Amino acid sequence: MKIVALLVIAAFVIQCCCFAVQVEGGGGGFIRTRGTHFVLNGNPYYANGFNAYWLMYVASDPSRRYEVSNAFREASSHGLSLARTWAFSDGGYRPLQYSPGSYNDQMFKALDFVIAEARKYRIKLILSLVNNYESFGGKKQYVNWARSQGQYLTTDDDFFRNPVVKGYYKNHIKTVLNRYNTITGVLYKNDPTIMAWELMNEPRCTSDPSGRTIQAWIAEMASFVKLIDRNHLLEAGLEGFYGGTSPKRTSLNLGFNIGTDFISNNQIPGIDFATLHSYPDQWLSGSNAQSQLYFLNNWLDAHIQDAQSIIRKPLLLTEFGKSWKDPGFSTYQRDQLFGTVFYKIYSSAKRGGAAGGGLFWQLLTEGMDSFRDGYEIILSESPSTANVIAQQCHKLYMIRKLFARMRNEALWRRARAFRSGHGSSRKRGASVGN
Repeated sequence: MKIVALLVIAAFVIQCCCFAVQVEGGGGGFIRTRGTHFVLNGNPYYANGFNAYWLMYVASDPSRRYEVSNAFREASSHGLSLARTWAFSDGGYRPLQYSPGSYNDQMFKALDFVIAEARKYRIKLILSLVNNYESFGGKKQYVNWARSQGQYLTTDDDFFRNPVVKGYYKNHIKTVLNRYNTITGVLYKNDPTIMAWELMNEPRCTSDPSGRTIQAWIAEMASFVKLIDRNHLLEAGLEGFYGGTSPKRTSLNLGFNIGTDFISNNQIPGIDFATLHSYPDQWLSGSNAQSQLYFLNNWLDAHIQDAQSIIRKPLLLTEFGKSWKDPGFSTYQRDQLFGTVFYKIYSSAKRGGAAGGGLFWQLLTEGMDSFRDGYEIILSESPSTANVIAQQCHKLYMIRKLFARMRNEALWRRARAFRSGHGSSRKRGASVGN
């Protein structure tokens, strides 16, 4: 009853009080998992965060690094504590990797800066290691590199099968994880600023809809990552589409059959938590806002339930948003979508469920017009959305604070009981000795 009372009190405080945003993210140690929860310094960890794929790219121009700093500062001031970004740029303009095993040190120093700034503003990072799409190179660039070395490859999906290509990718994993940060002096694999590695942004293998190819690739690469780095969490980068292990759920896929399986892919031992993306405005193009919200509610409910009861690992909604390019868009509709996502996460968190947080796509700062894609959030330009975001950050902070207090009270009671029992034993022992 005491726990229930505390929860009620906390809910009342969250709903009624004026709030001061507090960040509890980039500081402290490594984030771990315990059952269906993320844990930081022994206490449950819930994150409200953002995507900013552009951080390394922009930081590679020293004259624009202030934009990276501004983004982190604005995010932190609103309570955001987790960012997801690219640790890849393969071939093309301003690459991190010129060719397999050949790296651009200027770009690596830019990534060093991103990690150092995140640490400064107490923001954790999820670093993605390759793209499924052609943007910034992706699996297509790896396949082309192998073709130039005489490999006969018929599809970009050979990225997941060809041993030469897999060797190139493993080398990239090894290079990034073992990188020495020239600013902080810490190897990436030893830096608690990084929450997790992501194997790929939205892996898809349409040439094998059975899911066997992606399943084997994730298992192989997860094992390889863990051989190098046991400090950090690892996730696969999945969007959440269901496969053969849960045929009753495939109706939620809206016709997508991309060779992934939300259940079996995330049950792989080296994968520490499940991920989910949600773009109802894209996936239900032409539908009205209420239809999109109806789908979103069902999509989130199913995945939170499956993460809790079947996968038994935490769940992070690593991409969601609503584009102003969507016909009939209004800021109210976007705030309503954000509010729906945040409510589902908060409801799960306050009852100890698997939902560990959400990261919207994407955060920009003022003066970055060339990066606008319709989904961008510039906090200073979107006060209503910024307020929805800040409120969620505060609610999750209060839950963390509540659970920390409950844990400390339990430890105190246990220590008091031990001391009391130990003292009684000593007294009994003394009387026998006399």
